[in-house]
Amino acid sequence: MPDDQLKKHLDAGRYGTPQVNPDEQRKYLGTFRERCYLSMTIAQMKDKDNQGKLLTELKKTPDSHILLNGQIAESLQSAYIQLITKTKHPFTVVNAFAGDQPDNIGLLVVAQEAVNQPVIDIDEKYPDQKTPEQTSEKPGFFDRLFHHEE
Repeated sequence: MPDDQLKKHLDAGRYGTPQVNPDEQRKYLGTFRERCYLSMTIAQMKDKDNQGKLLTELKKTPDSHILLNGQIAESLQSAYIQLITKTKHPFTVVNAFAGDQPDNIGLLVVAQEAVNQPVIDIDEKYPDQKTPEQTSEKPGFFDRLFHHEE
């Protein structure tokens, strides 16, 4: 065995196999950003509206896999496990790279290979669609003054 190969072999035995982008893997629950279809932070998982958005994404990606943060509250985790189980998508609860802060990733919809989605954040990918009644404002003072109905 040449010296370079021997050194690599000994280093791998001593320090473990070198990882590609370890910071990215920690952030994305052990996977790479390029494999993600959708991400939700722990805070976003607490918003019930996002469950419907998740279901929409899962319908679009039937071959996807879900990674769940193992550090989230058990009640929140079980609610999402029940939802995912109904869709028959495989999921994995990840403890090794998980954090419990509200801005940590709580759930990822991922592929086995790179999909390179430009937007994966659930709020950006599925912005709230407000109905006209929700967006209409009360008429202001000048609107009432100059546009009065007769």
